[in-house]
Amino acid sequence: MSPTTLTQTQFATLAIGATAKRMGVSATELFNRLKRHGLVRRLLFDCYDTLHTESIDGVVWNVQEALKNWEAKEGVEK
Repeated sequence: MSPTTLTQTQFATLAIGATAKRMGVSATELFNRLKRHGLVRRLLFDCYDTLHTESIDGVVWNVQEALKNWEAKEGVEK
């Protein structure tokens, strides 16, 4: 796994902030929810090369869908 760059960190911050705004939650709450499922690393950092080429709306959609799917999976397994 390669180290996280400043550019990736800035991208993740933008993605979390924009997604939180769209969802009507705080960025801290969204970050904690994403982190709980490992999505900060697996989605925002590991998929940076693909995601950073998308529009912000596309990134927000991807983050929302990934979180929705992981939280639904968690709900089923409980």
